[in-house]
Amino acid sequence: MAKLGNPQETIQILQKHDFHFRKKFGQNFLIDTHVLEKIVEAAGVQNGDFILEIGPGIGTLTQYLCEGAGRVLAVEIDPNLIPILKETLAGYDNVEIVHGDILKQDIQAIADRYNGGRPIKVVANLPYYITTPIIMELFESHVPLANVTVMVQREVAERMQAGPGTKAYGALSLAVQYYAAPYLAANVPPNCFMPRPSVGSAVIRLDCLGRTPLEVRDERLMFRLIRASFNQRRKTLLNGLVNGGVLKLSKEEVAAAIRAAGLDPAVRGEKLGLAEFAALADELVKYP
Repeated sequence: MAKLGNPQETIQILQKHDFHFRKKFGQNFLIDTHVLEKIVEAAGVQNGDFILEIGPGIGTLTQYLCEGAGRVLAVEIDPNLIPILKETLAGYDNVEIVHGDILKQDIQAIADRYNGGRPIKVVANLPYYITTPIIMELFESHVPLANVTVMVQREVAERMQAGPGTKAYGALSLAVQYYAAPYLAANVPPNCFMPRPSVGSAVIRLDCLGRTPLEVRDERLMFRLIRASFNQRRKTLLNGLVNGGVLKLSKEEVAAAIRAAGLDPAVRGEKLGLAEFAALADELVKYP
């Protein structure tokens, strides 16, 4: 099979298999060899690495990963792409194709089986509608990760890097920065894809932290507080938490906990960083 990564080869393989893009899977295939090389470089792919690829599509990026890594496991949700992948990857003996939903895979078992439980590298060109759920599942399940390199909507990449008080700052910013250090590797214009998306994209690498930047007694509670605070950005921290339905406490009790954490109940959640949310979670966990 010829090397993919240009429009002609992509069109040829799609026509051969009479493939039709399915909107529900958010499919946009890369057709720029420079961007493909940039992703592999950003992920730090080395000979001997095990790579978990999410959403290989027709195998364009997979081919590049196979040439640089020791072993690749490609998980694809669209059954119509499996025959194409078997053809485009037939020349590589270090890849395994799995048909399935990555959110239903046991990634810990994958790390154990293919990499001896050592931290794995994840590479993905993710459908924009499911970017956040997949990234958060990877982090919150605490599977051993070295880094996660993903193609995402440029706006999402900006949110991952944003700091308190900025327009892009939100729950995703806090979640990513709790688990990883984000690094923007490249901006990718719409003309690098087929079909062409309506928005710009970016390649971002998330270097997973050996340990979280702070200690919190109840991690899940902290993230429930964060989500409740940003679900109602215009509300004060107190009203956001009371109306968010995450706490079974009176408004007075919540206000007392906020003050005990050294915060003003009238502050907005978008002004707070991880340390403040952790302090608040540690106060609220004291309540039955």
